Amino acid sequence: MDDVKRLLEGFADRAADALPDADIEADVTRGRRALRRIKRRRRVTGVLCVAAVSALALAIGNQVKWWGNTTEVAGGTSEPEKTAASPATAEAAKPSSAETMSMFGASVVELVANNQPWSTIDCTLTPKGWTAETPIAANRVVLSQPAMRTADAAAKVVVQAAPDARGLSAVRVTDGSGKTFHIGTLDGRLAGQVKLSDQWLLVELPVGTVEWPDDVLRRFMDSCTVN
Repeated sequence: MDDVKRLLEGFADRAADALPDADIEADVTRGRRALRRIKRRRRVTGVLCVAAVSALALAIGNQVKWWGNTTEVAGGTSEPEKTAASPATAEAAKPSSAETMSMFGASVVELVANNQPWSTIDCTLTPKGWTAETPIAANRVVLSQPAMRTADAAAKVVVQAAPDARGLSAVRVTDGSGKTFHIGTLDGRLAGQVKLSDQWLLVELPVGTVEWPDDVLRRFMDSCTVN
């Protein structure tokens, strides 16, 4: 301020004629007030700038945080999507003893015309791929497949005639073609029997077979005669 005062005094000394003498002190006072106003404006402007910058930084930071957090949504937080665990393997459907594999799309024994002469037991139908083992007994026919072991009797079909009926377990009785068919189990094997004239025809199926539905077994027995 001393430099300003000296400058004003210099101008006052060189004042033009007809002009009043300069009031140095008043000019200095006004200069000081103007300087204070300038400083105040600068301080206010600086504070406002700092506040604006801080607010902008805060807003940008919050926006980045919002976009960066994938678990937050408007109105609350989203729960992670849960997927029910499925079992690694599903247990295959298994038929009960009273059901046949034909219900589950499995193969069923196919009956075809029988062109092989048997003994006193004669059937016009025979399971496809099965042949009678030789020699054929008078009242007993054993059917097997070509790849079957000779000693594996439990896997063969046995057809025999007897004067008396055998006692079957879990018997299912069906009438048809003037005959009464009895289907059940005998010594753990699915079996069926029917009265033909004075003889009973007994058919024993392979152990554990599921390829002989009752209707197929009845058709096979119905095609047989005992001489």
